[in-house]
Amino acid sequence: MNEDNHLPASTNSSVEAHHISAPGVVSDAGLTLVELIVCVAILSILSTAALPIARFQVKRQKERELRRDLWEMRDAIDRYKDASDRGGIQIKADSMGYPPDLKTLVEGVEVKEKKVHFLRAIPIDPMTKSAEWGVRSNQDDPDTDSSGDQNVFDVYTKSDDTALDGTKYKTW
Repeated sequence: MNEDNHLPASTNSSVEAHHISAPGVVSDAGLTLVELIVCVAILSILSTAALPIARFQVKRQKERELRRDLWEMRDAIDRYKDASDRGGIQIKADSMGYPPDLKTLVEGVEVKEKKVHFLRAIPIDPMTKSAEWGVRSNQDDPDTDSSGDQNVFDVYTKSDDTALDGTKYKTW
């Protein structure tokens, strides 16, 4: 207790700005400028390390979306082909049972007096942010980027970028 005003020593104004860190050693409370600079430097290094990880995760998510969209459209093409092979769809002789375009999969076709849609909508390509996809006809060369427009045998992205595994997105 402080003898002057009968209050505990911790309320004495000369002790309020200091705390005892070790027996007999008094230090200022708070952080020094050097400590603040070190903390900011450490936080900067950590945030710089986290940025490439975040970019990596965004690219991986886009790749998942691309794979899902390609699978969805290819599945719709296969279901159209199966329906035409069973004779349920009127087809052109040179189409070999494949849809004439992606739009046909969305708009649907008559199958035994019933309208059947194979795809709800043409998905947006996550790489190009466009609904324009590259299409291959079964008469086309497998390595070509242009389509003969006879039918839609396969779809691919028009992006020229490289995937995380080193392959080109166009080859997926």
